[in-house]
Amino acid sequence: MDGIKSRINAFHKLGEFLSQFSQEKIEKKEPVEYNELFFDGFKHQLKIAGENNTWFTRENILFSIENWAKALTSENLTQWVATEKLGNNNPKLVAVIMAGNIPLVGFHDFLSVLISGHSVLVKQSSNDKHLLPFLTKYLEYVSPELKGKITFTEEKLTGFDAVIATGSNNTARYFEYYFKDKPSIIRKNRNSVAVLTGNESEAQLQNLSEDVFRYFGLGCRSVSKVFIPKGYNFDAFFNGMYKQHEIINNIKYANNYDYNKAVYLMSEFDILENGFLMIKEDQSYASPIASVFYEYYDNTDDLKIKLWEDRAQIQCIVASNFVENEIAFGQTQHPKLWDYADGVNTLDFLAKI
Repeated sequence: MDGIKSRINAFHKLGEFLSQFSQEKIEKKEPVEYNELFFDGFKHQLKIAGENNTWFTRENILFSIENWAKALTSENLTQWVATEKLGNNNPKLVAVIMAGNIPLVGFHDFLSVLISGHSVLVKQSSNDKHLLPFLTKYLEYVSPELKGKITFTEEKLTGFDAVIATGSNNTARYFEYYFKDKPSIIRKNRNSVAVLTGNESEAQLQNLSEDVFRYFGLGCRSVSKVFIPKGYNFDAFFNGMYKQHEIINNIKYANNYDYNKAVYLMSEFDILENGFLMIKEDQSYASPIASVFYEYYDNTDDLKIKLWEDRAQIQCIVASNFVENEIAFGQTQHPKLWDYADGVNTLDFLAKI
């Protein structure tokens, strides 16, 4: 287990390094290892990441980093790996193809491969290519045994033993064909939903606004659809959403809002809107930026059946005392290490390859 302990220690130290960067403030802390080498450089990478992808606002990048700093404690890492049989792994080379929709979205796969004792071959999205290579350098300083176990490539992937690939429904078809002879986890599009009853408190609906708007709704854990009872009063919903009204000051978001509103109006769709968010009745799960779809339900039992049947399209269900494994209002963007994308246990997959 010494190998696992040292890997846990490396990521714990990375968590301590990241804890200096929060939305509230960026502050150098004395005991953090190798700060003189990395602190200013990482501040610079935050700036470059935002310039490279204008969806990556400073606030959203720091939000992601803050969550990782909280996750990467010795206690969390130890609890996470405790139930997995990772001690006897025969080290393999695992390719990880990352999405780029939100900052550091591929970090969990990267962490999972390395904590399992394997080597990782990373193919990043061009939308999110600055933060992880820098953090890798930090990891290699605090844990020299990781040197040579992490490779980044922009070329065609070769020589790997297994693959974890995240993409759209279209790229997933390509991945499934291309990697058919390798052990794989291939992830497709997913969205998150909320189930409302009309009895939600003002605080719950304000919390829901965080699930809707964080990362501009671009994450698979972002709520893009709500299920509501017949006769639902949308005033309460819009009042809750108002907490995020300043989002319209982001030019890229505002352009998407204007464009999607024009498309809806030209198509003569019925929409309700409040100047920064549109809602539209629609059976789909994936709503465009600046819009949320809604669908009525007649009774909760039928809705539970529907959500179960559509589970391959759903990442999170936000609700209150509705289904098992539901997520509380405002918590979709705070996953724990053991909250696996698509419900597929990555560590279990990595233990068996």
